[in-house]
Amino acid sequence: MRPLEIIREWWQDLDARTRLWIGYALIAVLVAAVGWSALNSKVSALEKKRDAREAVLKELIPLKVAYFSARQSSDQLKGRMASLRPDDSPAKIIEDTGIKGKSVKIVPLKSEERNGFIADTADIRIEGLTLNEAVNLLYRLEKGSRPLVINKCNLRVRIDDPSRCDLSLIMALLKPAPGQPK
Repeated sequence: MRPLEIIREWWQDLDARTRLWIGYALIAVLVAAVGWSALNSKVSALEKKRDAREAVLKELIPLKVAYFSARQSSDQLKGRMASLRPDDSPAKIIEDTGIKGKSVKIVPLKSEERNGFIADTADIRIEGLTLNEAVNLLYRLEKGSRPLVINKCNLRVRIDDPSRCDLSLIMALLKPAPGQPK
C-alpha cells in the first residue's frame, strides 16, 4: 500500500470529534508557520535597514568631526575679526606685545584682497632678542586676539652674541573687505 492510502484509511477510521481536533491542530500549525514567515521577513527587512543606517553613520561621523572643527575655527576667526579696531596695524600689534629688541624695523608691504579679506602685510625685523623673547613674541602673535597670518618667519642666531637672535617676519593682519559683513 501506498503511504497516502494508509493516511486516508487512518483518517476515515477516526471519529468526527478527533478529526475536528486534528483539523484545528493543523490550522494552528499552518497559522503559526505563516505568522513565523511574516515575522521573519519583517525582521530581515529591519536588519537590512539597520545595516544601511549604520553604514551611513560610519560615513557621517568623520564629516561631523570635520564640520565641528571647521565651525570652531570659523567661530574663532569671527571672534578675532570682531575684536579688530579701525586703527589696528601690524606695527601696532607688535608694539602692543611689549617685546622689543635692540631695534625694530617695520616696512609696510602691498595690501592685497583675498576671499573677502584685506591682508595688511608688513615686513618686520627685530634685532637683539633673546630666544625666550622670540618664542614669547611668536606665541602672543599666534594666540592673540587679532586675526594674524605669519607668511614667513626667519630666526637667526647672532654671531657677535650667541645668546641673542634676529627675527624677521612677514606678517599679515586680516581685515574685512569693504562691503563685507563682520
